[in-house]
Amino acid sequence: MVYSADDKRYEMMTYRRSGKSGLKLPAISLGLWHNFGGIDKYENGRAMVRRAFDLGITHFDLANNYGPPAGSAEETFGRILRDDFRTYRDEMIISTKAGYYMWPGPYGEWGSKKSLVASLDQSLTRLGLDYVDIYYHHRPDQDTPLEETMSALDLIVRQGKALYVGLSNYSPEMTLEASRILKDLGTPCLIHQPQYSMFARGPEHGLLDVLEEEGIGSIAFSPLNKGILTDRYLNGIAPDSRAAGPSVFMNPSELTDEVLNKVAKLNEMAKERGQKLSQMALAWTLRGGKVTSALIGASKVSQIEDAVGTINNLSFTDEELARIESILA
Repeated sequence: MVYSADDKRYEMMTYRRSGKSGLKLPAISLGLWHNFGGIDKYENGRAMVRRAFDLGITHFDLANNYGPPAGSAEETFGRILRDDFRTYRDEMIISTKAGYYMWPGPYGEWGSKKSLVASLDQSLTRLGLDYVDIYYHHRPDQDTPLEETMSALDLIVRQGKALYVGLSNYSPEMTLEASRILKDLGTPCLIHQPQYSMFARGPEHGLLDVLEEEGIGSIAFSPLNKGILTDRYLNGIAPDSRAAGPSVFMNPSELTDEVLNKVAKLNEMAKERGQKLSQMALAWTLRGGKVTSALIGASKVSQIEDAVGTINNLSFTDEELARIESILA
C-alpha cells in the first residue's frame, strides 16, 4: 500500500528552536540505534517510522555504526525513504554521525578530516541521499587537533553534504572550545547530543550552561536510561526486553533493588500525574526548556505513541520536582 502521511501530523507535536538557529526540532525525536539493523524485521522498522512521522516526529537520528551490523541501520532507513518518503524529504530532519569504529586501518574511526569526510560519503550512499541535515562528530578524539575535526565539519557543510553540524559526548570544556572554533570558521554548532535522564545527570554539571551561553541546542539520548525509567522492569525482566538477551547496552546487574525501589516510587508519582513513567521521564528531561528534544528508541509502534503522548503534560510544579529529587537522592 502506498504511504500517505496523516494530514493532521503537525497538530500532534510541539517544535522547539535549536539554540539560536533557525531550525526547529520536534520535542520527541526517533533514534535508530536499536531495532533497525540488518538482523531486525524491516516491516517493523518501516511501521515505526511511518507512525512516528504521522505523529509529527520529523527528526530521525542515525550514525554510521548503528545496526547491527554496522551501517545497516542507515541502509534500512534508506530503503524506508525510497519506499515511503520520497515526496516528504523536505519535511524531514535526518542526522548521522561518525567517530566510532567502522572499518580497518587508521581512518575508520575517531576525528581526522579523512575519517569524517570518507564516513559521510559512505553514509550518504547507504541512505541514498545527497545530503544530511545534521552531521555529528560522535565522540571526542584526543589525538587529533580539535581545529582539524572542526574544519572537517565546516568543509562538509561548504561541500553541501550537510546543512548543520553537531557534537556528541563532548565535555563542557571541549564543547566551548569547539563551538568557538566553528563560529570563527563560519559554521556554528547547531546541537549537542549528550546522555541525559533522571538517572544520568552529567549535563547539569556545566554542559547545559555552556550550550545556553553559546546558543547551541541539545538533544538528550537515552532519556529513559535504557528502558529502566519505564514500568517494564517492575515485575521482573520481560522476555522481550534488552535486559533479557545478550546486549552490550543493558546488563541485568543494573536493575538493583535500590534502583527498582526508586523506579517504583517514580511510577506511583507518574500515575498521580495521569502519565506512564516513561512519559513523566521524558517530560522531566524536557522541563525548563534547556533540552530541545528527547531522543527515544523504540521496538514497537505503541512505544512511539506513548512517547508522543508526553506532549499532553510537560509541566511540573515545584513540589513535584522536589519530590522527584527526594526519590532520586
